[in-house]
Amino acid sequence: MTGGLGIDSSRIDCNKLAQLVMDRCDELGKISQNDDCLDRRYLTKEHKQANGLVGSWMQEAGMQTWQDEAGNLWGRWQAADPDAARFIMGSHLDTVPNGGQYDGMLGVITPVTLIAAMKEAGVRLPFHLDVVGFGDEEGTRFSSTLLGSRALTGQWPASWADVKDSDGISLAQALTDFGSDFASIPNAAISTDNLLGYLELHIEQGPVLEDLDLPVGVVSAIAGAKRFEFNITGMAGHAGTVPMNLRQDALCASSEMILAVEKIAQHHGIVATVGRIQNRPNGVNVISGNTVFSLDIRSEFDEKRDIALDEILQELDAIAARRDVRIERKATHAANAVHCDAKLQSVLRKAIEIQNIPVHTLFSGAGHDAMAMADICPVAMLFMRCDKGISHHPAEAIDTPDVAVTLAVLNETLQNLA
Repeated sequence: MTGGLGIDSSRIDCNKLAQLVMDRCDELGKISQNDDCLDRRYLTKEHKQANGLVGSWMQEAGMQTWQDEAGNLWGRWQAADPDAARFIMGSHLDTVPNGGQYDGMLGVITPVTLIAAMKEAGVRLPFHLDVVGFGDEEGTRFSSTLLGSRALTGQWPASWADVKDSDGISLAQALTDFGSDFASIPNAAISTDNLLGYLELHIEQGPVLEDLDLPVGVVSAIAGAKRFEFNITGMAGHAGTVPMNLRQDALCASSEMILAVEKIAQHHGIVATVGRIQNRPNGVNVISGNTVFSLDIRSEFDEKRDIALDEILQELDAIAARRDVRIERKATHAANAVHCDAKLQSVLRKAIEIQNIPVHTLFSGAGHDAMAMADICPVAMLFMRCDKGISHHPAEAIDTPDVAVTLAVLNETLQNLA
């Protein structure tokens, strides 16, 4: 098999490399602030330890390494021409509490491991290949996602300095403790001159590829999401003395609303979730007087999502009026969908076809660093199958043969980008 630069890519043993990737994921997965589970958060000593370990693998691969002002780890495989364009690969090194050891980490470890093999095989790329391990994507510590990648794109508002974690430590103080400072964050923003694009490898975090029995798939878009909090106020009362037809039951109204969300989402072919609900007084013999519930609604097409959302809001208002309860809503989050670059998708599809694997294109319902990177350059994502689609959980698992296929696809992709 010959890559686009005339290199015999068969000299790279992807099966051997795949086992090394798995071993490294195991090793990195041991760095946790919690002895009972994997929990690695932004700007902690465990973050610094993870950067040190992955940085050592980058150096073993012959890459130049550095850490930017936001705590993101970088490694560069330099092109022969110092003025060559740059291409970026990467993902995040932080985790959710009680998370898995492949979410994010796989997208950093795999390209670093591949670069070492490509270099040994005599491959030379006509562009600088940079690999970045973002310090924060999950938003676990400071409740604001994509902090690492947003620093690269210059999107850190001054107000973030005062955001605090659960221990009352501000983001500004955490940066100081980490060895940086908030005022220097603008220096983490990268130049868009000669920036070819960004490619992120990630486990799917869903069951589609497994259901199709495919090891990898090409991502078409990252869904845009909107979130709301609904507050339903009725009238609490005695469970035994208020007739059914005279009740203003907030919980029953909310239940009807939640089922309406499900029905409308199914009708429009989008996803919508009520994941959190609070009920008061919450007594066994008391009619509910107040219920609060969340709504998360997503689609790869913003217009399609918003049409469904309008219908949902109208139906919820109608239910509230019919049941004589008051409904209030508050928007808590909004992000537009990001569509992956057509040219980069095409290169990925060809690389998959060369492996004699059917090409499947799917969208990502979860957010990724590629969403932030899309503000400054073309982006693409490659999904890899994960067991039962499980993620953000200790049961997160992948298969070594799938990693080997992924390495082969990435190898072919990189050699045909020029």
